[in-house]
Amino acid sequence: MSMPPLRSVLRHPAYRSGLGEMAGVSLGIAAWGLVTGVAMVKGGLSVPLALLMTFTVFAGSAQLATIPLIALSAPVWVIWATAFCVNLRFVIFSAQWRPYFMRFPLRQRLMLGYFSGDLNYVLFMRRYAEPPAEGDVPEGQIEYFWGSVSANYLAWQIPSVLGILLADVVPTQWGLGFAGTLALLGLTYSLVSDRATLFAAVVAGAAAVAAFALPLKLYIVVAIAAAVCVGLMIDGGDDAGRRLRAWLERTGTRRLDAHARDKECAA
Repeated sequence: MSMPPLRSVLRHPAYRSGLGEMAGVSLGIAAWGLVTGVAMVKGGLSVPLALLMTFTVFAGSAQLATIPLIALSAPVWVIWATAFCVNLRFVIFSAQWRPYFMRFPLRQRLMLGYFSGDLNYVLFMRRYAEPPAEGDVPEGQIEYFWGSVSANYLAWQIPSVLGILLADVVPTQWGLGFAGTLALLGLTYSLVSDRATLFAAVVAGAAAVAAFALPLKLYIVVAIAAAVCVGLMIDGGDDAGRRLRAWLERTGTRRLDAHARDKECAA
């Protein structure tokens, strides 16, 4: 089964819903894209190579992680390994999206994978929490997906291209790196949906700080590995994972009870 024609997708109400919901978080994505575009040229890439990278890679975290390595003339395997580790989360996204999009041909699924992003995944799964039954053709899901990724793609690529073309006239005193960090923090906060995710993020941050002295920016790989290990332990069925999940649930329940008591006292 192929995807519906482009005209019908653009006219569907779900497409406009996806476009509107993603537009609400596009400001942070745009700031991140602008910083990445400037960083690629400031890091030593020529304008044509930077444009090629932004349109072919289309993965901001991987681009920002590998640009310093390219500037340091790091071995190719280190650059590839860093990009691979940074983008491992898309394996999880793809596995979650499989029940929704497996009915489409391989070429179309590859296209869906190229345009997908972190916040597209979050918003889609929030809206369509239950996957469709086998053989069912749900209404509006693919249209919503295209609306969301359209806003995400434009919010990223337009500022990124502007950053690439205007990098030589952007003063370093503007502190765009700090702006990019703030944008990343905002996007990261929006992805922290529960205590298990927050715990993995804290562990990753601690691992990055502890391994900061490693050469070739390998602390990024260490942080990703630590977060993946914690996530697998929490999701696993062993005793350590069950104890950790139980502890996170207990702390969350205690805070909710305390908050409820405070509201009752205030009333």
